[in-house]
Amino acid sequence: MKTTFPINEKASEQLGREVFTNEFVPADFFKEQELSDLFERDAPTEIDLGCGDGSFLIQLAQQYPERNFLGVERLMGRVKKVCKKAYRANLTNVKVLRLETLYTVQWLLPKNSFDRIHLICPDPWPKEKHHKNRLMQEPFFEAVHQLLKPTGEYLFRTDHEEYYDWSVEKMAEFPKFKTIEWNEEDFFYPKSDFQLQWEAEGKRLHNMRCLKVEA
Repeated sequence: MKTTFPINEKASEQLGREVFTNEFVPADFFKEQELSDLFERDAPTEIDLGCGDGSFLIQLAQQYPERNFLGVERLMGRVKKVCKKAYRANLTNVKVLRLETLYTVQWLLPKNSFDRIHLICPDPWPKEKHHKNRLMQEPFFEAVHQLLKPTGEYLFRTDHEEYYDWSVEKMAEFPKFKTIEWNEEDFFYPKSDFQLQWEAEGKRLHNMRCLKVEA
């Protein structure tokens, strides 16, 4: 039996396109939001930047129903897919924002509000002339640092070894994060469908776990 997937009719009319259940649409894209704009309840909140097909985000939300989770994704087709998964799983602790990652962390989200921020396998921009487009450098680090609560954590994972080594060097130059050990048994960390595919191809994933500190 096919599951009906409702839309937010009022928001759809205002935006001029379908707005899906579980989708977060800011009233003003040029104004910093309040945490209460995203979620009605006060609870620890995490962000999945570039949430892709949502497999990682949905598993986290199912594992930790006492927490709120915001997925950020630029592509409309992926946003719709993640919203469908959240709706069909009856998850009320998931919201999805359709927006570009760097703008979101620099300008839209509230400061000192998030417990964890995740970045899983972003575009490595492998050509040297494109390295300027990589997220893992100071402007992004500064924005993430401002979003996190004191002692909040930033977690980065990539299958691209050169990008990982480059990111480690960039993070070492940024004094507002302390890199800490990341053991698999420390906490539940789901594998996305993409990760399962990469591991099946024999690719290794590289992890970085960073704790917010004051410089």
